[in-house]
Amino acid sequence: MRPLRPFNFNTSAELFPAAIRKKKRAGFTYRRFGTAAEAVQFAMEQLPTDSLNGAYLQVEEARFDQNGIRSLYESEAFPLPRRRKPEPAAETDADAA
Repeated sequence: MRPLRPFNFNTSAELFPAAIRKKKRAGFTYRRFGTAAEAVQFAMEQLPTDSLNGAYLQVEEARFDQNGIRSLYESEAFPLPRRRKPEPAAETDADAA
């Protein structure tokens, strides 16, 4: 088994959000980013949940679905500051600690 190589957040990336059929929102269509880090940050912090559901990120030959995008965002190697608000349950757990 070949070891996985580290993910390069500086590689250009394409984000394909899922279409929202109930609402016609402009601005959440295909987007190309200079770095994968910017694409991941945009997907996690700015896309509505219903657009992120079914979206995928294309980085070179690799594709990442919603869970893959979230994993990249939450990884220790993610180079940008995270601005996403924690989930209410996470705040409760943090308060208890």
